[in-house]
Amino acid sequence: MSKKSPRIAELLADLPASEYDPHYIGYFVCFNRQLYFEAHDVLEQLWLAGGKAAPNYAFFKGLIQLAGAFVHLQKGRLGPAVALFRLTEANLSLYPPTHAGLVLPDILRLVHQWRNWVEADGFNVNPLETQPAPRLLLNGVALV
Repeated sequence: MSKKSPRIAELLADLPASEYDPHYIGYFVCFNRQLYFEAHDVLEQLWLAGGKAAPNYAFFKGLIQLAGAFVHLQKGRLGPAVALFRLTEANLSLYPPTHAGLVLPDILRLVHQWRNWVEADGFNVNPLETQPAPRLLLNGVALV
């Protein structure tokens, strides 16, 4: 058992029943609560378990990078956030418009918007301090 396992088990406790893996659901719950680091950790276990040959490898990687971008914003590291937003776009754009309960064009617009906010202000203004935090929808519902 890894050091992360007890914390992840705690985060996954009491999640609503779903057709999806609890780690996937936990990602959205954590993300929408602005627990971006925890969202990354929860989904990382699912991502690593599948390995590089898994069909959702780049998909999960893109979602992890999205959470990581927001971790950087929380810490005021705007350059690394933009780099992860770009990697998110590259990985999620490999999938069809609707995938695993997500409308990917909506996610990609969100990523593009947040990246543009950082870049438009010359990396001087953190949009997480000026904009409401984003919420991701899974099957049209914002899990919290």
